[in-house]
Amino acid sequence: MTMINGIRNIEEALTSLDVTDHTLTEQEKKQLDEQGFLLLTGIMESDWIHQVRESYETLMRREGQSAGMEVHQETGTRRLADLVNKGEVFDRMYTHPKVLAGVYHILKREFNLSSLNARDAVPGQGHQALHADWGARTQGEPFHVVNSIWLIDEFTADNGATRVVPGTQHQAGSPGDYMSDPQGEHPDQQLILAPAGSVAIFNAHVWHGGTTNRTATTRRACHAYYTASEHEQQLDQKEYIRKSTYDRITEAARYLLNV
Repeated sequence: MTMINGIRNIEEALTSLDVTDHTLTEQEKKQLDEQGFLLLTGIMESDWIHQVRESYETLMRREGQSAGMEVHQETGTRRLADLVNKGEVFDRMYTHPKVLAGVYHILKREFNLSSLNARDAVPGQGHQALHADWGARTQGEPFHVVNSIWLIDEFTADNGATRVVPGTQHQAGSPGDYMSDPQGEHPDQQLILAPAGSVAIFNAHVWHGGTTNRTATTRRACHAYYTASEHEQQLDQKEYIRKSTYDRITEAARYLLNV
């Protein structure tokens, strides 16, 4: 058994972060099981939203053309990466009890934060093919990844809201095995529409994708992405962790980062 900062397992880390069997209601757990995603409103208070927006734009200006390069850059979007190390204002995202309860409910085993990134589509851009954040999965294979979208701005039908196809986490294979064109609309797809400060937790094997931003402004979101511990993290947190971050965060947070 590997011990990190005195914490022996994910259950101890979650307990330290106030996650219990009752952090999610039975109805919320059922929705994650059946539909594969859960939308929670009112998670971020207005001051926190304001602080995140300020930090977000400061980082965009500071990093310029390099923004997001630690993980991924995408044409037609603004990206940020490694937010674990870029401000205390982001700490509560990847350690939030509701999100962690959802991750554990889906994965049912040891897990780590894979990455904490941000994405917003610029006007006229942002459409993605339906996809899962994992390769083709076989029937009965355990789930490996969970994602959460933190809505820094309101998600509307016009500004590039994420679309999801409920229940597709149970489908073997990939969207291309069922659709002639995963770029197109699926008859069962739903848009995640909610006010700023909401969080969508979803089994990242659910088919999903960004839609086109048809407004004149960007639509900002952060993504706290988790993976079962037997897999590599999207961003190697041990490689990137800064001493100032390590000293600031709790032992349980260090356990989630595997640092």
